[in-house]
Amino acid sequence: MARKLKQLYLVQRPPIKSENPKLAYTHAMASQTAEIYLEDGEEVIPTLAMVGDGVYNVVNNQQLMKHYGLNSNENHVQMALLIDLKVLVCKEDLEARGISADRLADGSALGADMTIEVVPFSEIQKEMEATDQILCF
Repeated sequence: MARKLKQLYLVQRPPIKSENPKLAYTHAMASQTAEIYLEDGEEVIPTLAMVGDGVYNVVNNQQLMKHYGLNSNENHVQMALLIDLKVLVCKEDLEARGISADRLADGSALGADMTIEVVPFSEIQKEMEATDQILCF
């Protein structure tokens, strides 16, 4: 019998002063490699969701190296989109911070077919209810 393990990586922190958002990206991307240890028909389905100050992680043209000496999370989200990870961003949190959807990172420069999905929090809530594991960052 096929078993699907759904994981939701919930990012709540901004891209500065914490490694947590980068850990969410790397863990979500690496979770797909766990399939080599699974039985036939089993799979891991990771989803990234940005809420609260976590929405700052997907803003395009970040200047973290210039201002803080840190690598940008923009490249991490582009790589996540490149490997077809579902990336959800809370619409209400973007609006509360004055961030328009056209300011979000885009993986097309790397050849990604997936795009960031801006959704209401109710959609993220549904994702939380339908998942097997929620990992908060």
